[in-house]
Amino acid sequence: MERLKELKKILAEDCPGLELRADEPMSRHTTFRLGGPAALMALPKSVSEAKAVLRAARKADVEPFFLGNGSNLLVADSGYPGFVVKLAGEFEEICPEPSPQNEKHLLRAGGAVLLSKMSNRARELGLAGLEFAGGIPGSVGGAVTMNAGAYGGEISQSLLQVRVVDRDGAEKTIPASECGFDYRKSIFSGGGYLIVGALFQLEPGDPAAIQARMDELTAQRRAKQPLEYPSAGSMFKRPPGHFAAALIDQCGLKGLTVGGAQVSEKHAGFVINRGGAVCGDVLELVRQVRERVLAQTGVELEMEVRVLQ
Repeated sequence: MERLKELKKILAEDCPGLELRADEPMSRHTTFRLGGPAALMALPKSVSEAKAVLRAARKADVEPFFLGNGSNLLVADSGYPGFVVKLAGEFEEICPEPSPQNEKHLLRAGGAVLLSKMSNRARELGLAGLEFAGGIPGSVGGAVTMNAGAYGGEISQSLLQVRVVDRDGAEKTIPASECGFDYRKSIFSGGGYLIVGALFQLEPGDPAAIQARMDELTAQRRAKQPLEYPSAGSMFKRPPGHFAAALIDQCGLKGLTVGGAQVSEKHAGFVINRGGAVCGDVLELVRQVRERVLAQTGVELEMEVRVLQ
């Protein structure tokens, strides 16, 4: 707590226009719609502010947590006693990027841009390659961090480069080839960089055909996923040689409930907030699911959703 006080003092001196929030309810910032307050949250709206924030955190010896759309995050009921950084302002912008060769079709997006917004903007511009991302409820920064994907597509497939600010407040551009992408992870997974933007290379396409593909994927999601309830998407990683949802279903766990948390009856891989769920409900439900799947199938499930506490 003393370090946070020191951090606030440094930020007030070095970045006077920065938006700071104390005891910010994390239920406002996660798709699960639950979680206690973050002790301190900064919302930098420009690269200069982002640099100042990370330099101040380094000076105060405070480790920042970089928050995207909170779509893969579960926050403890007691909250998070640390420092959260969430991008805003210019980081929510999308713009086509001129290409010197006039051959590449480039789209630049800020780290806080929602994938749904970026997918729709690409469609408007007649650019294909991001149709799969339209239904992923994450931000560009979060999607790059975990190499988000769906329906055969992954964010790394169309990514050219990533613009970051490191923990020392230095700005860097990292080529996609150096990002270490793998299944749901990258070099950014450890939190060493704040992703402030990304550049994508897309293919020209017919907007009507792109929209048709997006509509098709949206229909599939609505038919198979419990989109009407707050959740964090797939709760578990895909075990080698198996599918988590199939194992959970096989064990008869659809509908299993703890408090306000439930294993979705529509998709067993989702844990949903049926109303009034707290983090403790979700974690106890996850514990029971893992225990029963291991006992009945011999497969140990690993959480994909991160727990912040």
